[in-house]
Amino acid sequence: MFSAFKEKLKGVFSRPKEESAEALEIALLEADVGVEAAERIKSVVVGQKRDTATVMREEIRRILAEKTMDFDDFMERHDKPVRLLFVGINGSGKTTTIARLGYRLKSMGYSCVFGSCDTFRAGAVEQLKLHGDRLGIEVVTHGYGSDPASVAFDAVAHAKAKSADAVLLDTAGRMQTNRNLMEEMKKIKRVSGADLTIFVGDALAGNDALYEAREFDASIGIDCVILTKIDSDAKGGSAIAIAQELKKPIIFLGEGEGYDRLIKFDADWFVDRLFENV
Repeated sequence: MFSAFKEKLKGVFSRPKEESAEALEIALLEADVGVEAAERIKSVVVGQKRDTATVMREEIRRILAEKTMDFDDFMERHDKPVRLLFVGINGSGKTTTIARLGYRLKSMGYSCVFGSCDTFRAGAVEQLKLHGDRLGIEVVTHGYGSDPASVAFDAVAHAKAKSADAVLLDTAGRMQTNRNLMEEMKKIKRVSGADLTIFVGDALAGNDALYEAREFDASIGIDCVILTKIDSDAKGGSAIAIAQELKKPIIFLGEGEGYDRLIKFDADWFVDRLFENV
């Protein structure tokens, strides 16, 4: 995990102290950490008498820990059903993430309903229903081409009627630059009365994940982030960039295969793996 990040760091730390700051910024940018975070880390490192690795490790941890959210505590305290809206572009892993979070909630004793608000992509309804069947979670659907907001409304109504604890709403993986579709997303959010709008981003997308999250936040507002495919990410910088620039908490990481592979985000855990064997 994060092999490319570690290789770049080793190259920086082997340089003389007076040369390492500039090389560090370049290495961080190449690792998808983003301009703001790279400049912040560099500014902290410059002038420090302690070794660069220690200072950098501490600063990255501070960045990742500045905005935190305990999802389990949120679920416990919030009025039921908790309405969770998932957004992101095609291929980010939204539907799989919904299934994993549904599995996690059921394991904690919560009852769930899925809402298939992606009425555009062929196979989207069937994919979510397959997960629902495997997990024993009801899925509210309408036909393809129907109004996604009406699906969201009916899913929430069904959750209330069944006294369910949570309703998880899947949405079409739309490009964040498509204004018409973003307006439709606003309608889904308004009609559902979403308690949390969760951006699901692909860690492998690097700087694109930050750009996508920023655009979704500007258009509809997001509350927190789940990053998927973290086990395949060689750079690791996208989490740092999102934490620094979006000021939104990362609540979970998707790793590996299986419904149980949703890891609660922890800044210490993440930093330990970034600097492992460095």
